[in-house]
Amino acid sequence: MWTHSIEKVDWQEDWRVTPAGLELVQARVKGTGAGMEPPPEARLVDGWFQWQPQRAPMQEVVLGNSGAAGEWRLCHDGACRTLSEIVGHPIGANVTTMKVCNDP
Repeated sequence: MWTHSIEKVDWQEDWRVTPAGLELVQARVKGTGAGMEPPPEARLVDGWFQWQPQRAPMQEVVLGNSGAAGEWRLCHDGACRTLSEIVGHPIGANVTTMKVCNDP
């Protein structure tokens, strides 16, 4: 989940870990604005435009962090935490890469 730095609009994505990589299952945006336009197939549900993006699973997802819009928040089982909370120290304006971890 992230918030657009200018429009102050929330954007959420649901991802699933699969053997093929990280699969984007659903995307939601709370409103519209510069660079935040939902695609034509999006449907308004409980105040969110939501849709199922059609893209192949990805081996990694790179999260940029400008510092201007707050931090990325990762949510699991209804609990959300910032990336800094997850890694245990401030991440600042650094890039974070998510990828599937292989069990040892």
